[in-house]
Amino acid sequence: MPSRNSFSPESGASRASLSRSVRPAGRRGQTPASLQQLARQWEINGLIAGVDEAGRGPLAGPVLAAAVILDELHPIKGLADSKKLTERKREQLFDEIRAKSLCFSVAQASVQEIDTLNILQATLLAMRRAVEGLRLSPKLVLVDGNRLPVLPMRAEAIVKGDALVAAISAASILAKVTRDRWCREVDAVYPAYGFARHKGYGTAAHLSALQAHGACPVHRTSFRPVTEVLQGVTP
Repeated sequence: MPSRNSFSPESGASRASLSRSVRPAGRRGQTPASLQQLARQWEINGLIAGVDEAGRGPLAGPVLAAAVILDELHPIKGLADSKKLTERKREQLFDEIRAKSLCFSVAQASVQEIDTLNILQATLLAMRRAVEGLRLSPKLVLVDGNRLPVLPMRAEAIVKGDALVAAISAASILAKVTRDRWCREVDAVYPAYGFARHKGYGTAAHLSALQAHGACPVHRTSFRPVTEVLQGVTP
């Protein structure tokens, strides 16, 4: 998962006016809003991309972001917040999204960037890279959450967007599956930590492994549980 080296700091304050919570057509629990619905709502004549991330909370590994532009002529059934889907269903949808979407992009911010910038800024960086990696340029970007990366096109932040907007749901699935696969790969390199099971989150088993073995190169040293281990602090 290559990441670009270019970076200009994201300014949350400069984008605050755009980071309002909006709810597209449809109530929670209904089918996520289609691109046609969204185009009518925002009076957009052009492509709409959905963006979401995976891996903000874990103690290790990169943070992943995905951007997806769906094809209305090739609808995908079953799109939903990736956290609400089974692993098997996510894997099935992962392949279908890649096959049916107009274009998609998955990007990351590295552990080093997370520790240097902080997790929020690194997440925004990964999101920006994902949008920049799209083969087609969207007229509108819809981002899950309440913060936006700096982008050259119009963007809107949507709280719980992964459950409300189909394109964001698709992005959440691509980001989640890609990061979970990374966790399984790194588990083979550092088997003592159990990354394949806890996916890097601060579970009791993960914290116990940190205490027993110390931090490994994929751990985020700026996260307190890892920092405490490096400083020799015992629980």
